Amino acid sequence: MARVVVDVMLKPEILDPQGQAVANALPRLGVVDVASVRIGKRIEIEFEGAADLERAREIADKLLANPVIEDFTMRIEERPEVEEQ
Repeated sequence: MARVVVDVMLKPEILDPQGQAVANALPRLGVVDVASVRIGKRIEIEFEGAADLERAREIADKLLANPVIEDFTMRIEERPEVEEQ
């Protein structure tokens, strides 16, 4: 099995109210050196057999991200082999 990870983030020019809420809460936790926070989502797509980046791009473009306000990146994530005992 192969896994493709899709990270979806709001475009830089789009206001991120969730990120802003987190950034505003950080000083109450004693964290004062964070300039900004952006919140996104991570989607993992597992393929039987080899990873299909073209298929994953189609899924992300049509279903996972709103191209008007969001950008996405993709990468293949290697899964470590688990030894049976």
